[in-house]
Amino acid sequence: MKRPVLRSLTARTATLFAIVSCLVVSALGLYLYTSAKQAFETRADYTLVGRVERFRTLLQDLYNVRQMEERPALFESMLGNEQDVRIFQRVGDKPFIDVNPDHMAVPPLAPVPVDQNVGIGALRIETRDDGVGVRWVSALAKVGGQAGTVKITAAYVMTQESQMLAAYRLRVMGAIVLAALLSTLLGFLLLKHGLSPLKVMERRAKQVSPTRLAVRLPEEGMPSELLQLARSCNAMLDRIQSGYEHLLQFSADLAHEIRTPINILMGQTQVALAQTRSAVNYETLLASNLEELTRIAHIVENILFLSHADRDAVALERQPIPLLSELEKIADYFEGLADERGMSFTVEASGTGCANAVMCRRAVNNLVINAIRYGIPSTCIRLTAHPSSQGFMVSVENHCTPVAQAEAERMFRRFYRGDSSRNLPTESNGLGLAIVAAIMDIHGGHARVQAYEEGRIQFILEFPISSPSKISPSVEYM
Repeated sequence: MKRPVLRSLTARTATLFAIVSCLVVSALGLYLYTSAKQAFETRADYTLVGRVERFRTLLQDLYNVRQMEERPALFESMLGNEQDVRIFQRVGDKPFIDVNPDHMAVPPLAPVPVDQNVGIGALRIETRDDGVGVRWVSALAKVGGQAGTVKITAAYVMTQESQMLAAYRLRVMGAIVLAALLSTLLGFLLLKHGLSPLKVMERRAKQVSPTRLAVRLPEEGMPSELLQLARSCNAMLDRIQSGYEHLLQFSADLAHEIRTPINILMGQTQVALAQTRSAVNYETLLASNLEELTRIAHIVENILFLSHADRDAVALERQPIPLLSELEKIADYFEGLADERGMSFTVEASGTGCANAVMCRRAVNNLVINAIRYGIPSTCIRLTAHPSSQGFMVSVENHCTPVAQAEAERMFRRFYRGDSSRNLPTESNGLGLAIVAAIMDIHGGHARVQAYEEGRIQFILEFPISSPSKISPSVEYM
């Protein structure tokens, strides 16, 4: 059977507070009860010992036992309680004073000799069947006027003390119950008031929706225990809002990127079907359609790559890469494309790096394509690479229209293109630099950009020596 669980934090804390209060009050009550009981018992012990000593002193002032027999009431009343036991007898004879109201059996007692004082150690402590404690003591006393000895047997019955302790127990139990009720009620009210900021946060959190992502939890006036929670939640909402807006922009850009080649395919096909064409025209049409389909396939491949980079965790195969040789191959490969815009390359590299060769080449290729596509004609693209204590670094630097640093950092977003570049005839689909960032994330490295006021821009790839991997490439991209 499943145990019931208190789902309310206020009720749960109030219950725990009540339990703690009960434990504290119970412990305090037990301590006070034990102390009171011990005090009563100590008082009874000393009272009994003191009265027996007074009996012995009084007997020493008498001339004979007959005086005591003639005044028995004097000795019968000296123990106070009606239930107390007073027995006086000559040694070897029957008692001449025998007061035992409850007819209790006298336990075997070793009497204290005449020449010794009666001490606490001489007492015998018993408990009757009704729970009342009884203190017994026996002592020998010498009668002053004659050479006689009297045995005194006395008992102190703790009837009044037992009644007082019983009443005290009831008060302690009542205090425990009252403390539990009051602590539960007051704890609940105080916690409900103290946790009222949570209600404020709850009402504000209910206002958050896909159409109202700008709503934030209140931080002003929050207690210190909840302030950090509010800040963490607000930071989380900032990330969610940024991601949601990014997703919306991603969806819109994806639709825009795919819509253009699809519209071209549909338009060209409709024109071709409007009338009979020659074989050459059909071949031209198919070649044009193939270009658009290739563009769509390239977009799909890039999106799939980014999707795998976000989700998968596959071992990454690394191998040594000669940095100078690799950058020279990339420069030779794009030399023709750069010549069309009057651009050239300079390569400065040394040493060896360790990374996945295919993905490293693809990241650098994307940076070079971006530099050729958006760089100023007749400028130089500078490729550099060198090992470092943390791994190795590759940078691609070119000259372009001056951009702000904040805008340059946004270039790694998916489908991001500057406002001016969106209207330019280009084969870019805005995923090149996003793929670069994903490749660096797979390697556990970092991609960053530095924009300078004179229009120089530098993209830097920092590959670590070793780090966790996410995905292994299946297709080589150039």
